Amino acid sequence: MSFFSNLGNLVKEAAENPEFINKVESIGNQLIDTHLNESKSSHDSRSAPTPEEQWEHSKYQNDDSTKKALFIGINYFGTEAELRGCIKDVENLMRFVQKECGFPANNMRRLTDDRQGRDRPTRANILAGMRWLVENARPGDSLFFHYSGHGSHQKDEDGDEADGEDETICPVDYDEAGMITDDEMHAIMCASLPAGVKLTAIFDCCHSGSVLDLPFMYTIDGNLDIHEENRVALAARQFLKAGLDFLKGDSKRAKEGFQSGMKAMSSSDENGQGPVAKDRVKDRTTRADVILLSGCKDTQTSADAVIDGTATGAMSYAFISTMKEHDFDITYQELLRSLREFMLKEYTQIPCLSAGRELNMNVNFSL
Repeated sequence: MSFFSNLGNLVKEAAENPEFINKVESIGNQLIDTHLNESKSSHDSRSAPTPEEQWEHSKYQNDDSTKKALFIGINYFGTEAELRGCIKDVENLMRFVQKECGFPANNMRRLTDDRQGRDRPTRANILAGMRWLVENARPGDSLFFHYSGHGSHQKDEDGDEADGEDETICPVDYDEAGMITDDEMHAIMCASLPAGVKLTAIFDCCHSGSVLDLPFMYTIDGNLDIHEENRVALAARQFLKAGLDFLKGDSKRAKEGFQSGMKAMSSSDENGQGPVAKDRVKDRTTRADVILLSGCKDTQTSADAVIDGTATGAMSYAFISTMKEHDFDITYQELLRSLREFMLKEYTQIPCLSAGRELNMNVNFSL
């Protein structure tokens, strides 16, 4: 893996020339991206499911099938972390899925922090809402989940994260009650669902790329090509950052970064796979058809934007606009590409798509 040697030489050069340190991270990440593009196999050449094989859900869908949706929007009123557009995101998405996608109002639940009681997005109410969404789900049912608010991360406690961090969402009472981790959300909303159910989730928050811990992730590089995340590249980024932190005198962060890099490497071979990674894919593969659209990668923040004078989340707005622009006739690949093109106009965040089973990106998106 010669590109690791190249990264090591970069850090060595930075050690000898301190004024070079600030340039190393950018140059190093370019090397990693080049390696990723050279080593990846084309997604189209893989044995992805055929359109007929893709959805268990469509085999069971009939007039008795249920559509349910849960919407969570948190502005964190009166706090230093206050946001402006999250409740508006919920209102826009609720209107969209009811009017355009046929979700009945009596099967939609809203948790926003302009409300009290069971409708307030506390940790307890959010977990209860997630359980409500999936309870009694049967083959043919369609479920929709939307979250707009703060996302964060915390130290992984069970060793299932290659980067050493659990992705989280922040309830309105997270200071007292704690955050909700990707492990919890996967267990409640993904692992519990039977085959033939379809769950589509949109997370408009920071650090959301793998927030449901789904095994198949698709993202977009600078050329707008679809590729699958590679854990060797993740390890390389961790090692690069650890070296730079050490040179900057932050030995604690350097140690954490090195440990995260080693953990990623232990789950990967040169193609980003390996015994641990393959076990993880098997462990996190879902029986149901689960799709996650997230506003950014795990390492990125997500914008609270003002569009046409109205505060809104960039991902929520981009999703609705893209679907309307394409008259709801769009493949998953086209949707992901269009979301990125939309965001490129104003933002640096890179939207991601994850799936509970390997996805044929050329089938049409549907809720």
